[in-house]
Amino acid sequence: MSDSEKIVSLKNARNKQPKETKKELSNQTNELVYCSFCGRPNTQVVKMVQGPGVNICSECTMIAVQYLILEDKLPSSEAQKILDIFWSKIK
Repeated sequence: MSDSEKIVSLKNARNKQPKETKKELSNQTNELVYCSFCGRPNTQVVKMVQGPGVNICSECTMIAVQYLILEDKLPSSEAQKILDIFWSKIK
């Protein structure tokens, strides 16, 4: 997976601006993007989601999802399978 495929940008998701061309997107993603939560760059994570003024990597996203699921103390078997698959793939 190339670095340009590792970043999903939601910066203008709320705006009704025309979609950027693939070339413009690849130019934007050649730069380092850091997770606002853990500080890792996009080169060290599976995926990075960019929002307006904030970025979150896939690992921090899964930690947040895991927290929300486990907060009820009884995760469903399907939710637990998803968590197990994710954490086994990034090790």
